[in-house]
Formats: sequence, structure tokens, C-alpha cells
Amino acid sequence: MPWSQSQLLTALKAAAEPTRLRLLTILSEGELTVGEITRVLDQSQPRVSRHLKLLCDAGLLTRFREQNWIFYRVPLKGNGARLARRLLEMLIVDDDYVMLDHERTEEVKSERAEAALEVLDNITQLWPTAHMSEENESQINVCILEELGNSEIGDLLDIGTGTGRMLTLLGDRADQAIGIDISSEMLLVARTRLHEAGLRHCMVRHGNMYKLPFGVCSFDTVTIDQVLSQADNPALVLAEAARILRPGGSLLIVDFATVAEKTGTASANGISEQEIRRSLHQIGLRRTSVRHVSGGHQDVIVIHAKRTAHVGRAVA
Repeated sequence: MPWSQSQLLTALKAAAEPTRLRLLTILSEGELTVGEITRVLDQSQPRVSRHLKLLCDAGLLTRFREQNWIFYRVPLKGNGARLARRLLEMLIVDDDYVMLDHERTEEVKSERAEAALEVLDNITQLWPTAHMSEENESQINVCILEELGNSEIGDLLDIGTGTGRMLTLLGDRADQAIGIDISSEMLLVARTRLHEAGLRHCMVRHGNMYKLPFGVCSFDTVTIDQVLSQADNPALVLAEAARILRPGGSLLIVDFATVAEKTGTASANGISEQEIRRSLHQIGLRRTSVRHVSGGHQDVIVIHAKRTAHVGRAVA
């Protein structure tokens, strides 16, 4: 929806100040906390906070909470995002301030990357068999891409994004992509991976998969990767996915199967195909395909479902 003259003038006035223009520049590359922003700009927190508030009020920045931190960034879509992009396109990229801010931002993100490596090392030590080999993961990625084919991904939501694997795999094809996770440590890893991949139109947010912070019919594609087998209430996760999925949208489920291919024995770490089929039927999604792929120590199931008509939120 276009802005009124008053809204446009407010946004232009908000951007027409050196520090606030610098803020738009650094926050167009991804989200930062207030503390990180003060380091980049080398300004006091009260001063930075005042500039951030003006830009948020004007719609040029968005803010969201993650545990004890507040993150800021240029919106992914909307009038504010379009205006910010137009303004930054006219900015000289080798301007002294721009170059210095970029250098300091990279330092902040490098520190994040080091912290993310520690998180991954700890996870590997605690759960050495919880991850697939590169060969197995590559096979599953091929299967996912084949399932989606040449269809448009549009706006993508990855529920329980973890390391951001699905975002980095599909982000290039999405108009915008958001990953939701309850763990701040995993969000750190995913945020780092998105930065390394240069996916500026993708972001991660802290959120509960049982109560997603989005309205009905908000996304064209929803992915749930290795989440349902860990969930206390898989049916409710699927109901939430259906609630925010647009008509004609795709739901892609990737998870460990309950029966290991090689041993034929039941696994506690898996999800039943029958259970997923039952839940999909209850929430009004049409299953289009099911594939079984080797995940190394355990088979992985890939289920593709479509939403054909508007359905209300199902009760699990």
C-alpha cells in the first residue's frame, strides 16, 4: 500500500540526517543489537537509541526482541524497505564513513562467527550421532530441491530453523525468508550462516513453534526440518504451519523416520509417517509426495504437502 504524503515526508525527514543514514546502511546488511550498533558507530547508547526510534517510527527500520536483546534491521518488505533501498542505491559505496562502518560491522559479525563455532562444537560433543554426513545431507538437499521443482517459493518460513540449513539452501529462490527458533544459541549460528552466504533478504527471529508470531496466510512456503521428531506436540506444530500458509502454498517436512532402514528397529528419535499423514488430513493439507532418503544412521522422510483452500487453525 502506498504511503500518504505525510508518511513519505516523515520517512524522508527521518533519513535526512548523517547518523541515521549510516544506520540504514549498516542495518540493510542484517540485524544488529543496540550494543553492536554503538560499537560500529562509536556513539553513546542514548544517542543511538534516539536515532533508532525515529527510524522505526518512520517505518524505515523494524525491531524485534530475542531473549534479553533487541535487534534492529531494515525491513525485508514494504514501503520502508523499498525507500531504504532507493536511498542506499544513491550512496557512494567508498565514502569514508560507509567503509569504516562496514569494516566495524564485519568485526562484530566475525566475533559472532567465532561464538557460533563454539556452539556447534558443543553440540557435536553432546550429540555426536545427531548429524548427518555431508554425503547424506547432500542427497537430502537434492531431494528437497526436486520436490519444490521450478515452483516459486515466494515468502518462506522455516520453523525450528536450527543452524539455518533450509534458509541457506532455499534462500536464493525466496522473495524473503524467515527462520524461527526458540534457542538463542541456534539463532546465533543461523544468523552467522546467513551473513556468510550474503542472504540479506533472509533473517532469523526468536519464536515459539507452537504459537508463531505471524498472522493467517502469511507465507507461501513453510519448511519443518528435523523438528517434529523432537516436538512434544507435533500435531500442533503442523496446525500452526497450516494456519500461516497461504492458499496454494507448500509445506515441506524433513525428519528422521521412526524405523531405521538397516536394522528395522523402532527409533525413539523419529516421526511416524502415519502420524504425519493423519495430522495433515486433520488440518486440511493435501499430501502430494513422500520420499525416504538415507540419513546415515537412520532413514530420513521427506513429505511435501499443499494447501488448496483456506482453513482455520486446527485444534490439536
